[in-house]
Amino acid sequence: MAKYEEVKAGVIFPAGEKNEAFAQYFTGQSYLKTLVADSKVNVGVGNVTFEPRCRNNWHIHRDGFQILLVTGGEGWYQEEGKPAQSLKAGDVIVTHDGVKHWHGATHDSWFEHIAITAGTPEWLEPVADEDYDSLLAN
Repeated sequence: MAKYEEVKAGVIFPAGEKNEAFAQYFTGQSYLKTLVADSKVNVGVGNVTFEPRCRNNWHIHRDGFQILLVTGGEGWYQEEGKPAQSLKAGDVIVTHDGVKHWHGATHDSWFEHIAITAGTPEWLEPVADEDYDSLLAN
């Protein structure tokens, strides 16, 4: 059984529904629970849950930023040109405007984070399987 299956159960925030709206930008299954969607607030807040091996495509936030608050499981975050970094509950990632990056679950763990996002995402290519699989050695 995959590590940290309690993440799937949504201990802190509900995992939400299958993330069909953004499925084309993910490898594997993710879930999304929108926490803040207020037209008077210029920031979106959502709980994103990743099944093991699930990750999003490379992407850039234009005219904004993204803050990830890791709440459960184990995952990866990588900026273009830099090594991937391991993530666990309590970690915080700040991605500045225009930085190409991706994030997602490890091979054997569910992963969950709160995403606080401003601006417009520009979705790019998927993370290559061989690049993702090379993280097993880390």
